[in-house]
Amino acid sequence: MNLNAIDLFSGCGGLTVGMHKAGFKTRCAIEIDEAAVQAYKMNHKKTKVIQGDIRLVRTSQIKKLLKNKPLHLLAGCPPCQGFSSIRRLNGINVTDQRNNLIMEYLRFVKALKPLTIMMENVPGLKNYYLFKEMVAELRNLGYSIDFDIVNVKDFGVPQRRKRLVLVGSKLGEILIAKGRSKKVTVRDVIKNVESISTTKDPVHKLFPKHSERVQRMIMAVPKDGGSRHDLHWRYELDCHKRKNVGFNDIYGRLRWDDYSTTITGGCLNPSKGRFLHPTKNRTITAREAALLQSFPKGYKFPTEDASKDDIALMIGNALPPKFSYVQSRNIKVHLERYLG
Repeated sequence: MNLNAIDLFSGCGGLTVGMHKAGFKTRCAIEIDEAAVQAYKMNHKKTKVIQGDIRLVRTSQIKKLLKNKPLHLLAGCPPCQGFSSIRRLNGINVTDQRNNLIMEYLRFVKALKPLTIMMENVPGLKNYYLFKEMVAELRNLGYSIDFDIVNVKDFGVPQRRKRLVLVGSKLGEILIAKGRSKKVTVRDVIKNVESISTTKDPVHKLFPKHSERVQRMIMAVPKDGGSRHDLHWRYELDCHKRKNVGFNDIYGRLRWDDYSTTITGGCLNPSKGRFLHPTKNRTITAREAALLQSFPKGYKFPTEDASKDDIALMIGNALPPKFSYVQSRNIKVHLERYLG
């Protein structure tokens, strides 16, 4: 059975990777960011990609692409950065126009009438009034809905990352897939990655260079899990001298035999979190960050046209493909149960 899917807010394609591995064919992807679109096209050449503001994309355009074929799965990760834990911890107001993009997802559901739906987002969205309105509307449209906050580490991803997942079906009751995978650690995925000095992988060559002072500080951070709190006061940066300023994990090293911390868009910046290599005196590289996000080893990124920060951002914003695969496979089993 050919299973047709659409990926809204597709980013560089993490969600699509999981859907494809589960057996879906992505007919169309929509994404506004030019660099992310370029990465998506490099890896998913058979998918029609629409670059632009989703609010300006007509659903009739998507219907033409489907050519009267059934839409088995409408999936997407609407940006809702106003509800991210980092923004809230920084005291940033959650009034952000991107928070309303979940209603664009609802618009596509209403117009395209997919048999099943899947949406992923930040946990803070769960109590947002528009999310509650969307869930109520989906149920009024005849969808059985299930949603919960889960941690991707329980789904074979070597990373602690809590996400809100919603699934729905017009065919019958559906539940989100539960995590039952064994622990996958930092060591499991990046220990044997080739040296940055000999690699021919341009993505593995992407990591920052620092001032002499910051490099000395990085060298002094204890291996395998140390942090700035382990350092002598002479290494302390001026911005850290005030009490209760900054996150505890900044300038911290990952631990070999544990999950990584959440890979964010700042994953190549040690001042943004625990992103130092467990033993090397540098941050993780963009390739190592992608592997910790569970992207395939050969996944391509536009290193010639996009900046290091652009690539870090698209990697950090992506839905981990292994997590997407488990949820997509669960939906495939559900569809097969009803459609044969």
